[in-house]
Amino acid sequence: MDSALSAERLEVMQHVGKDLDGLIAEYLRPIEDNWQPSDFLPDASSENFISEVKLLQESCMELPYDYIAVLIGDTITEEALPTYESWLADVIGVNQVEEPNGWMRWVRAWTAEENRHGDLLNKYLYLSGRVNMRAMEVSTQYLIADGFDIGTDRDPYRNFIYTSFQELATNVSHRRTATLAKKFGNPHLSKICGVIASDEMRHAKAYKAFVTRILAVDPSELILALEDMMRKKIVMPAHFLRETGVKMGDTFSHFSDAAQRLGVYTTNDYIEILDSLLIEWEIETVKGLNEKAEKARDYLMALPARLLRIAERTKIPDLKYEFSWIR
Repeated sequence: MDSALSAERLEVMQHVGKDLDGLIAEYLRPIEDNWQPSDFLPDASSENFISEVKLLQESCMELPYDYIAVLIGDTITEEALPTYESWLADVIGVNQVEEPNGWMRWVRAWTAEENRHGDLLNKYLYLSGRVNMRAMEVSTQYLIADGFDIGTDRDPYRNFIYTSFQELATNVSHRRTATLAKKFGNPHLSKICGVIASDEMRHAKAYKAFVTRILAVDPSELILALEDMMRKKIVMPAHFLRETGVKMGDTFSHFSDAAQRLGVYTTNDYIEILDSLLIEWEIETVKGLNEKAEKARDYLMALPARLLRIAERTKIPDLKYEFSWIR
C-alpha cells in the first residue's frame, strides 16, 4: 500500500476510533462478570471430580468421528490466538495513533475474550479421553509458528471486512456444534459450544459496526476493498493447518470436508454470510461511489447467485480421513 493511501487509512481510523471505549463497553463484557472456562469444567478440588470426569467421558463416547475432528480443528483455530493478536496489532491505525490508543485497547480486550474459547475447549477435549493431545498440540504449535496469509496486508478496511466475515463463520460453526452435541446426547458440550458462539456473534457485531463507520466516510475505498477480498475468497485463519508428516494445508482440507459432511460449516453458509453482509452494510444503495467502486458493487451484488450456481455442482467427499488427533 502506497504512503498516500496509508495516510488516508490512518486518518479514517483516527476518525472511526474516536468512540471506541463506547464500543468496547457495548460489545465486550466486563471481565469480572464474564464466564470463565472453569465455570463449565469439573472442579479438580472437589471430592466428586473423578466421578464427574467419568460422566463427561461417557457423554463423549458416542460423539461421531467427524464431530470430534471438527471440534479439534475448531479448538486449534481458537488456540492460535497469538498469531491473530499480532496480526491485528500491525494494522494501519491500530498501533500508529498517539496514546490513549483506543484501537490497541480494543485488540487487547477482544483477544482476552477470545482466549477463553481455546482454553475451555482444550481442557474439555483433554478430559474427554477421545483425543491424542500431543498430536493436537503439535498441530497448534505448527499453526502458530507457520502464521497465516489471509490477503489483508496491513489495510484496516480489508482486515475489518475479514473479521466481520470470520466472526460470523465461527458463530455458525460453534452454534452448529452446539446443536449437534445436544442431538448426540451431550447437553454439557452443547452449552459450552453455545456460550462460545454467543461471544463470536457479539464480536461480529462490533467488526460490522467498524465497517459501517468506514462506509460512512470512505465508501468507494471500502467497497473496492470488499470486492478485492471476495475475489480472493475469505480463507479461514487455520488454512495452513497441518499434522506431523502432512503437507501444510492438507489437514485443513480434510477438516473442511468433515465440517461439510456434518453440516457444521458449508459452502452455502459462506454464501449466506456474504449475502447478510451485503444487506447489513446496504451495499446496493451506498451513495457517492466513484466509477471503479460502482463496477465493484455490480460484481458484489451478483456474486451470491453466481456462487450458489457453483455450489450446486460441488460434491462433498465421502471418504473419511484418519486424523492423528483422534484415538
